Amino acid sequence: QVQLVESGGGLVQPGGSLRLSCAASGSIFSVNAMGWYRQAPGKQRELVATIDAFHTTTYADTLKGRFTISRDNAKNTVYLQMNRLRPEDTADYYCNLAQMGDNYWGQGTQVTVSS
Repeated sequence: QVQLVESGGGLVQPGGSLRLSCAASGSIFSVNAMGWYRQAPGKQRELVATIDAFHTTTYADTLKGRFTISRDNAKNTVYLQMNRLRPEDTADYYCNLAQMGDNYWGQGTQVTVSS
């Protein structure tokens, strides 16, 4: 079993920054991919970014340049640095870990961008 614990969400003003963290524990294999997804009110869940064990990254085209994903393999932790935040970034952000054909999800953390 794998557990994911997220932190870092909150309320920020437009143009501000937040850094999300997600620590994984349990039966984790060295070869895995971690990522962030988000779901805004009234919309479907969408990919934000992913990063594999070799630090290869992917981003949603609309977010690349503002968001940066990184990971610490020794700590099994993935981060999402979010800069120049916009109101449309408001969403529940979910941490994901994929390994051996299985997907694991965190509880989600709320990010609200508003004045």
